Amino acid sequence: MGSDVTDDDLTDGNLETPASLELNIFLPAPSVGLLMLSGSFQNMSQLSSPALDNIILLCDSYKVSHYAQYPPGTETIYSYFESRGGKFPEAVFFGLQYILKKTLVGPVVSHEKIDQAKAIFQAHFGMDIINESGWRYIVDHHKGHLPLKIKAVPEGSVIPTKNVLFTVENTDPKCYWLTNYVEVCFVWYPIAVATNSRIMKQTIARYLIETSESLDSLPYKLHDFGFRGVSSIESAALGGLAHLISFRGTDTVAALLLGQSAYNCPMAGFSVPATEHSTMTVWGEDHEVDAYNHLLDTYETGTFACVSDSYNVWNACENIWGEQLRDRVSTRNGTLIIRPDSGDPTKVVVRVLDILGSKFGYTINSLGFKLLPSYLRVIQGDGVSFESLGPILESIKSAGWSTENVAFGSGGALLQRLNRDTQKCAFKCSHVVVNGKATDVYKHPITDLQKSSKKGRLTLERCPLTGSYKTIEEGRGNESMDLLVPVFENGVLLKEYSLEEIRRRAELPELLSNHL
Repeated sequence: MGSDVTDDDLTDGNLETPASLELNIFLPAPSVGLLMLSGSFQNMSQLSSPALDNIILLCDSYKVSHYAQYPPGTETIYSYFESRGGKFPEAVFFGLQYILKKTLVGPVVSHEKIDQAKAIFQAHFGMDIINESGWRYIVDHHKGHLPLKIKAVPEGSVIPTKNVLFTVENTDPKCYWLTNYVEVCFVWYPIAVATNSRIMKQTIARYLIETSESLDSLPYKLHDFGFRGVSSIESAALGGLAHLISFRGTDTVAALLLGQSAYNCPMAGFSVPATEHSTMTVWGEDHEVDAYNHLLDTYETGTFACVSDSYNVWNACENIWGEQLRDRVSTRNGTLIIRPDSGDPTKVVVRVLDILGSKFGYTINSLGFKLLPSYLRVIQGDGVSFESLGPILESIKSAGWSTENVAFGSGGALLQRLNRDTQKCAFKCSHVVVNGKATDVYKHPITDLQKSSKKGRLTLERCPLTGSYKTIEEGRGNESMDLLVPVFENGVLLKEYSLEEIRRRAELPELLSNHL
């Protein structure tokens, strides 16, 4: 059986394990420690164990064994993080500050945590494998602070792929093994989300420029519907806040809390009252007009959104909103946003606009595109992704409608349909010192040269004439021009960015300036 299981199966989670499979085919026989450990998790409340906050346990299992694999006399391990390429040609750097605050800042190692990790790894590996003396040295000589130095580009920076984004190195030669031990903490996820949302903002901005007289609505054109579609609450918070670098609309409340706690933003995003199918279908199809009337009674002023495809979206737009309730909608002090939620969005949105235009009228803007009255708009929240957004906008434009009429909502595609290879993120060692001798190291696999890594100490520099970015390798860079800023050293956060600063860096100046 072992010959049939590939590394990819194990890495990607494709291996289905029957309940009857004897795991000791692959693993050492369970020890007494393992039996005791399993017993401690009988109570489900134990799943919120402090073990999840133990930095020694926040690693891939094999990292625990690496300290013994370096050459004798190793003093320094210097590693870097980059986006090697991927779906988009550039990456928005975001999320490191939260990770540092949550995981690395302060006295994060203690003898109690070492004891806990030792017991878990003893049971996990079936042998005494932890670098106990190394971790106890950190407690005794560094008071539990991690002797690491991290330099990074400012958060919100938009950096072309294949460039260094941050570097990590140990500051104590006895802790050379620590640099790559903490790799798993440096997640790719917020970078991927921030990049995807910014690219989608570019797409929407382009169509607004072509069909609208104003870009004022751009920050609210892509609304985050992704909370229910992500793998965890922390993913919702971190990914949701990454989206809010480029936009201001969200229904992911966790992102707001993270903005307050980690990025000094009192309120990162905004929303409006809105319906879901349960609040509409509970009225029954025969009373759909009553449901809509009730909404107009409940929200006498301001903006609210109504999902209108529970039964027949064409009937809802033409006969209910467009006939029976037209006067109430047109005289109301506020904006009704109609939400279709099924079908082919390239066709459905256009037909909804055409029906509403025939019922409520429209104006023609200076660019020749139709615009609904200000009290009426449409939001498409189904099937919206980077791949589908352009075709939807093109269909709207081709039908003669301005992009100003429409906003979009995105859920799983916004926060979950991403992975480490979306931007090919990687963390690699590039420089070492062994017995006082500095050496540049790298990988260069003949089977996939795309995975080649950089050499030596790195600087990220920007040409003052062209504005282009370049990573200078092998210690040949000019440190005075290095865009990498010290952000963490020996357990202390050295630099902190507000969400407002990050937003300014990630804005679209080259696109917006062409429209002003």
